[in-house]
Amino acid sequence: MAITAADVNNLRKQTGAGMMDCKNALVETNGDFEAAVDVLRKKGQKVAAKRGENEAKEGVVFAQATSDGKTGVVLALNCETDFVAKNDDFRNFVQSIVDIAITKLPANTEALLNEAYNDKLTVSEKITEQVGVVGEKLDLSSFEVVKAEKVVAYNHPGNQLATLVGLNSGTDVADDAGKQVAMQVAAMNPLSLSKEGIDENTIARELEIGKELAIQEGKPAEMAEKIAHGRLNKFFKENTLLSQEFVRDNKLSVEQFLNNTESGLTVVDFKRVALS
Repeated sequence: MAITAADVNNLRKQTGAGMMDCKNALVETNGDFEAAVDVLRKKGQKVAAKRGENEAKEGVVFAQATSDGKTGVVLALNCETDFVAKNDDFRNFVQSIVDIAITKLPANTEALLNEAYNDKLTVSEKITEQVGVVGEKLDLSSFEVVKAEKVVAYNHPGNQLATLVGLNSGTDVADDAGKQVAMQVAAMNPLSLSKEGIDENTIARELEIGKELAIQEGKPAEMAEKIAHGRLNKFFKENTLLSQEFVRDNKLSVEQFLNNTESGLTVVDFKRVALS
């Protein structure tokens, strides 16, 4: 049967595949629309198999909060080249996955991949289909959720880094402060909210390194132990969010800035996702 431009365009709208790929799929299936969709999906599977060992270090990171501001999601979809990452169709595809995540609020990456993308494909299957469209390996490398009284999302220019900050207050003042702290998280990359969130192995390693450095500097063993604990406290100050110097006023810690903004205001959770 004759393949019309309208047929090709409809297939392109549904799959995102190129015009020639859509036309060839329709020709191959003698105009059978559903069969043509399957042809394009199989093409994606073949390309995914071929490019499975390739590195996917480019991509897009998006963060978004729900309309009530009480939940936020952030995810990264990696690709192989900057050319694909900057393509509007690719960015729109990433946004469509964010929309699903915001609506369904899956618990983790695996759950998000298993969510329905549409009435025929899961998110995972749609990503595989898109591999055939862009011709590169795609990988949903990160997905995080934050729930709190107020969640603020921050997308750093370029969309290679995004953060979520959850606060214990939903006031307008807290919202503005949350935006500033979300940018702090992006810039300073804290390891945890407070020192209680630092794991014991990291603490032991920092103490060992601090002690060894002191000994190399010629300090006696008993003094080296005290110096190591002093350096550990500096490590906590630099690497835990609430103890960090607030980037917009280094006379204050983040904790002091929040409490000065609204008495008792604090961060209850945060997430930072960046392309590796």
